[in-house]
Amino acid sequence: MSSLDLARWQFGIVTVYHFLFVPLTIGLAPIVAIMQTVWYRTGNPAWLRLTKFFGKLLLINFALGVVTGIVQEFQFGMNWSSYSRFVGDVFGAPLAMEGLAAFFLESTFLGLWVFGWDRLPRRVHLATIWLLALGVNLSAYFILAANSFMQHPVGVRFNPTTGRAELDSITTMLTNITALATFPHVVAGAWLVAGGFVLAVAAWHLARSRDDADTVATFRPAFRLALVAVLVSGAAVVGSGHWQGQIMVDQQPMKMAAAEALCHTEKGAGLSLFAVGSIDASCDEVKQVTIPGLLSFMSENNTGATVRGVNDVQAAMEKRYGAGDYIPSLPITYWSFRLMIGLGLVTILLALAGLWGTRRGRPVQRWFARAATLVVVAPFFANSFGWIFTEMGRQPWVVVPNPTGPDTVRMLTADGVSPSVGSATVWTSLITFTLLYAALAVIELRLMLRYVKAGPQPEPVTSTDDVEGAPPLAFAY
Repeated sequence: MSSLDLARWQFGIVTVYHFLFVPLTIGLAPIVAIMQTVWYRTGNPAWLRLTKFFGKLLLINFALGVVTGIVQEFQFGMNWSSYSRFVGDVFGAPLAMEGLAAFFLESTFLGLWVFGWDRLPRRVHLATIWLLALGVNLSAYFILAANSFMQHPVGVRFNPTTGRAELDSITTMLTNITALATFPHVVAGAWLVAGGFVLAVAAWHLARSRDDADTVATFRPAFRLALVAVLVSGAAVVGSGHWQGQIMVDQQPMKMAAAEALCHTEKGAGLSLFAVGSIDASCDEVKQVTIPGLLSFMSENNTGATVRGVNDVQAAMEKRYGAGDYIPSLPITYWSFRLMIGLGLVTILLALAGLWGTRRGRPVQRWFARAATLVVVAPFFANSFGWIFTEMGRQPWVVVPNPTGPDTVRMLTADGVSPSVGSATVWTSLITFTLLYAALAVIELRLMLRYVKAGPQPEPVTSTDDVEGAPPLAFAY
């Protein structure tokens, strides 16, 4: 394998692994904040136990996410130095904002929240968890703004003297329409992950201790909150995904065509449910089962709209950018798109089943708890497949040319790799990181399972007659 292939594999492995932690942190932080807010308002000790219990799981996940995220950014200087030289002045701006502002914000208030239970006034302590949630989401936005620049470069100009891209307007870059559409979709997907996680944990405890009044009183509210989180975020994922898809049709028509294995431009194009046959060579050889007109509706809100096909977009790109293969991997884009949607729908259907099965105070059944513990991985993988589709679908570009404006700021992935890094070097780092991350995955899983099984710790009895004036309780570990 060439150093280019190995560098892509390493970045892909690190990114997918890192993003297993990110959505849970983004979604779980505000859910824990909601739990603490309810306790602050009502004085119900069940919400305090839930806050500390899920807060502990949030801390474990946050720590592993930070470690893997640092390595991810280092790769830009290690394996992708040509890319960094070309767009470093632009791409580095939102990353610097994320590190110097958002990450410091979230890490500072995370520390205040952990160690401030018996030191800060309750109202101030409540503010720290909300500021943590704000910092986590702000961090996500800056990262997505950087990624959106690669998908749709705006607020930038090309300097022919230096041969580099230069930032022209940070405001234009941060308000990139691609970022504005991606952010709610990613946040909604994160809430789907966190909601599914809380749902699985609560369902497991409720089914395991159906006759324990204390367990039911503690986890029943979390179970209902998780159901709402999954259903609301599911609707938001669908709505924001539709908006994002329409933007993608305008900015990256090849990605949409590849997602549907649509070879030829078609009017009133149908959405492919699944395909039979090999997509490797050509999508012409594939037989598909489609829903008539749905792809056109997703693209233009019109069932009769015309959707450009892979072959026609390829011809247009060759005419504009010269000879080359501008078609991404059809099997990866086609199936990752379906796995993203399918696994997300499985999570939403599980929540609907839970809502119906526990109506009017009915207990959680054991079959649902087993299903929830199995399906808990579905939204995690749905998010991962969504990013695989997003990044693989824009290949062979690392910076996709802007089809509606000046397209001088563009770069092929093959041109972004470090010229001085050989295959042996990348092999070494690839194997090292893969083994290290495998070990960290085992540690994360064992810690999570240990604390999930242990459940919330008992709290000392305190007076809740005066919620605002009640004495603070220490964070029990």
